[in-house]
Amino acid sequence: MMPEEYPTSTFAVAADQGRGAGPELHQFLDRLFDLSGVDLSGYGKRALQRRLRSLISGEGLSGLGELGERIGNDPRFLAHVLDRLMLRVTTMFRDPSFFRLFRDRVVPLLRTYPYPRLWVAGCSTGQEAYSLAILLREEGLYDRCRIYATDLNEAVIEKARSGVLPLDALEEYEQNYRAAGGIRALSDYYIRGKASAVLDPAVLDRIAVFRHDLARDASFNEFHVIFCRNVLMYFDEPLRYRVHQLFSDSLVRLGFLGLGQSESLHLSRHESQYDLLSRRHRLYRKLG
Repeated sequence: MMPEEYPTSTFAVAADQGRGAGPELHQFLDRLFDLSGVDLSGYGKRALQRRLRSLISGEGLSGLGELGERIGNDPRFLAHVLDRLMLRVTTMFRDPSFFRLFRDRVVPLLRTYPYPRLWVAGCSTGQEAYSLAILLREEGLYDRCRIYATDLNEAVIEKARSGVLPLDALEEYEQNYRAAGGIRALSDYYIRGKASAVLDPAVLDRIAVFRHDLARDASFNEFHVIFCRNVLMYFDEPLRYRVHQLFSDSLVRLGFLGLGQSESLHLSRHESQYDLLSRRHRLYRKLG
């Protein structure tokens, strides 16, 4: 669809009234996919509408029509829009008690495998994968593990590969690390500069970061652990079902699945395939 064919009215009133997504939003998402290959059609429509309203208002645009035109004419703005729409809050050792539980309950079982494979799905800028790498390193397992960190957004993938940490977040990261059972100082794992900190290459050595689309791509390996924390809450029900099936297909027998605290397999068609190890921390183990 050409830019001039786009309606110029915004969907803000319909969204505020809680009605379903209209044709303008679907047309915009189709155009976004045509331009970028990023499919957001399975994302929760209310969350998308909130972010689009904020974006349209902040850029001083008249509505989705003008936004659709601009992303077609300005590749840098297209990348900016994708960043805004797929933004996820991430931090190292987020929910520290989850990582403490992982260290206590999962790591001893990972020791029984010769080469554990772990997948961080929806890795964003990499902090969860970094956290997992540090934990496994402290447990003496990292040299025989492989962490696969994937995301849909090319911009955050590049950040995840870089190992760069923002200086203003280091104090929070250190607190989380200690609460998660860290046995050293987090500063032992990075080099601090004037503008940022960079992780030790030894931390990044066993992390493979690449693009994978949970909405469209198939399983690419068998895993002993899958983390997909605070990602599924942005998806609608059909896409959550697809991703649950993808994870079921990708986990080895007795493999572990970690979800975010606001996410669950409860009442899903895949719930019966798992044993719930911790309701609070949404840690599951696939049944044999």
